[in-house]
Amino acid sequence: MAEPEASSAAANGGGRLRNAFGGVLSAFTLLLIGVLAFSIRLFSVIKYESVIHEFDPYFNFRVTQFLSKNGIYEFWNWFDDRTWYPLGRVIGGTVYPGLTLTAGTIWWLLNSLNIPLSVETVCVFTAPIFSAYASWATYLLTKEAKGTGAGLMAAAILAMVPSYISRSVAGSYDNEAVAIFALIFTFYLYVKTLNTGSLFYATLNALSYFYMVCSWGGYTFIINLIPMHVLLCIVTGRYSSRLYIAYAPLVILGTLLAALVPVVGFNAVMTSEHFASFLVFIILHVVALVYYIKGLLTPRLFKVAMTLVISVGLAVCFAVVAVLVALVASSPTKGWSGRSLSLLDPTYASKYIPIIASVSEHQPPTWPSYFMDINVLAFLIPAGIISCFLPLSDASSFMVLYLVTAVYFSGVMVRLMLVLAPAACILSGIALSEVFGVLTRSLKFQLSKLFDDSSSAVPASGDSSSESSTNSTKSENRNEKSETAPKEKPSKKNRKKEKEMAESVPVKPNKKEKRLLVLPFELSVMGILLLIVLGGFYVVHCVWAAAEAYSAPSIVLTSRSRDGLHVFDDFREAYAWLSHNTDVDDKVASWWDYGYQTTAMANRTVIVDNNTWNNTHIATVGTAMSSPEKAAWEIFNSLDVKYVLVVFGGLVGYPSDDINKFLWMVRIGGGVFPHIKEPDYLRDGQYRVDAQATPTMLNCLMYKLCYYRFVETDGKGFDRVRGYEIGKKHFKLTHFEEVFTTHHWMVRIYKLKPQKNRVRGKLKKLKSGAKSSSTLAAGRKNPWQ
Repeated sequence: MAEPEASSAAANGGGRLRNAFGGVLSAFTLLLIGVLAFSIRLFSVIKYESVIHEFDPYFNFRVTQFLSKNGIYEFWNWFDDRTWYPLGRVIGGTVYPGLTLTAGTIWWLLNSLNIPLSVETVCVFTAPIFSAYASWATYLLTKEAKGTGAGLMAAAILAMVPSYISRSVAGSYDNEAVAIFALIFTFYLYVKTLNTGSLFYATLNALSYFYMVCSWGGYTFIINLIPMHVLLCIVTGRYSSRLYIAYAPLVILGTLLAALVPVVGFNAVMTSEHFASFLVFIILHVVALVYYIKGLLTPRLFKVAMTLVISVGLAVCFAVVAVLVALVASSPTKGWSGRSLSLLDPTYASKYIPIIASVSEHQPPTWPSYFMDINVLAFLIPAGIISCFLPLSDASSFMVLYLVTAVYFSGVMVRLMLVLAPAACILSGIALSEVFGVLTRSLKFQLSKLFDDSSSAVPASGDSSSESSTNSTKSENRNEKSETAPKEKPSKKNRKKEKEMAESVPVKPNKKEKRLLVLPFELSVMGILLLIVLGGFYVVHCVWAAAEAYSAPSIVLTSRSRDGLHVFDDFREAYAWLSHNTDVDDKVASWWDYGYQTTAMANRTVIVDNNTWNNTHIATVGTAMSSPEKAAWEIFNSLDVKYVLVVFGGLVGYPSDDINKFLWMVRIGGGVFPHIKEPDYLRDGQYRVDAQATPTMLNCLMYKLCYYRFVETDGKGFDRVRGYEIGKKHFKLTHFEEVFTTHHWMVRIYKLKPQKNRVRGKLKKLKSGAKSSSTLAAGRKNPWQ
């Protein structure tokens, strides 16, 4: 009796020790993964400096500065008169405040602890910090589906995936910096509630969804994906009370909380993006009522009751659908936003909303971009899908559905590769965990058999026979002990131990299962080595992407040549000139790409910016850039513009300049003002600025502002971006004057000349011609046509 007690106690103690050691090792691994996710995103700070990147982050930085200086009440009521002149913008009601409030809270906490960091420093490092949180959230989500090993693998992969790095490097202070963490964490809490049926996790899920709504407009992906999964579970017969608890509180609490966000408001219940969640909510209650009645009534009465419930449920569904159709019938887009329609119909934006189609991140991705952003994960995803079906659970089916929808949306818009990245990492982590499990188990079995054969003189007849003999011997010994122990003292304590020992006895698999689970020694070693090499290639690619491809801030450009590294800091040079050499109330006109930077860095009023909420205003600027010099001067003068800024890359070879963007100015302007026609700027359907360019192109304001005095640089006027000499080389400006050009000619600033005084002799001549002032006013050309 003492021997079984001692052996069982030792086994239990060893199991507890092993579990404790595994927990400590997992926690330490997660800590290292968080450090990795944070540190791999610091190349931009190490190679350049601590600076805000891109365009939108400058607006977020400016808003965070205002919040930290004036407080949250002033933030909600802030009317910004330095943007969209003369309209202005109500900031508190038109932004997703999650990023700003998060960074502002971090800054306040640090300063409360006497850690005097600037607002800019906090904004620069917000994205790397939340990338570590996103990795930990990925671990939790994957663990709920396939265990700890898969969770650790998925977290490590997400920490380095280039698609996520591209939007979360140090300095990338955009909404996605915190939104991806909120997205993954919301999915984790949904799956956790689905597995446990806990109202506590359901409430946390609604709060996490609220944070996602505050952070990014992509929250509509969540409120459509989760109803799709609920409907899938209902259709496949996997309804349970846990499913009801996971979904119903999310719809009620989540919608109420989402309506509290000013930029969302009643859109949470009035737009088509949210209607699917309400319809599935009704269907779920009908199904729940059917299951409830089934438990109360006899089969015969249940058929009658089910007919009644289904009839009433269908009637309610049709009534709700009719109400929704009536609500959206008056809208030309049927209640959908322009961006949502461009996702459902990839050709919609190019046909009807050129302002959306003009954004580079709204273009469909190419196949090389998939390899660039997820690399070898593209080959591991199919294996992960197969693993999710072995066996299929509610959590694993959600992962597969998440992947399928993310693949579709990433194929429509390259920006949504960011949504695909977590799904690709989770499925790849599951696949790698399963493969490593099979290979290591096979290797362990083969090594144990090899050592057993070497220690014993009895030759083994085969893999399956030796394993079966070993297992049968052990099971016989354990059975003998378990049978003899109760005979000596059939107490309650011993019966409990007997049950534990019986449960600990492994079930002997048959030979077919062993052949499927165990691989030869050589194949196992080769497979592990191949996976290690594959992981090495992935790590090298991720480090290269973080260090070279995604670390350069667009505000500071670099290039390498035989002379070494060249730094182009023309943007900050131009904004500094505007800040120091113009009046505070001066208005600056440029294409909308540079509006946020001009307002944040030069502190000057702009006509349009990156918010793109008013298509007519943007079309006005596009029309001015597409018009001849005099007509453009009249348009800008009517808007009280004093300076015009253009970006030109023909001298240094910068391809993202205004000449390459000019056709979008023509299209957007022509969409509102019909006299601007794209064919007038094309020669035989080709866009040219050389001698073959059309007269309309050579005489428009954009051409003149970019190529003014350009021939003086090399005597030929050779454009390095377009690859040929310009058409019109020698010309003068009559209504604009050049006031500043940066060192590399990348940014050029012009000032509107004041209107010329009327000459006295000409005025007398006009009076002698008996022309009245009313006739002059009638004959004056309209600058908007």
